[in-house]
Amino acid sequence: MGCGRVGAALAALLNREGQEVTILDIDPDAFSQLPPDFKGRCFVGNGIDQDVLQRIGLAEADAFVAASPGDNRNVMASQIAKHIFGVRKVVCRIFDPIREELYHSLGLETISPTREVARLLKEALEKEAETPKGEG
Repeated sequence: MGCGRVGAALAALLNREGQEVTILDIDPDAFSQLPPDFKGRCFVGNGIDQDVLQRIGLAEADAFVAASPGDNRNVMASQIAKHIFGVRKVVCRIFDPIREELYHSLGLETISPTREVARLLKEALEKEAETPKGEG
């Protein structure tokens, strides 16, 4: 769910690996971010609408990723995918690292780009600090 930069890039990666990919977004223009050779299915609809999720065949999916720009929508869609449709692997993008802890307690697997980028930046700073001036 979500065909922004991250969702489109993930869909393209999975598609190139030969996976069957279905991508859902509320904005039909979002699909223009997919590469021209994308072979997956694209649906316009709301990822928290159970009728939409039923229509796209979520009950038969092996995995579900919620990567819309909204934390609340991602959490709701992930819970629906996991608890109502029984999707085995559900991953949810959460921007707010404080809320991420709460969602972990609900049993959701989450990734916080905010937390991950901060960690990577810190590592880059530490790497620079280890390199003596003039050597890097």
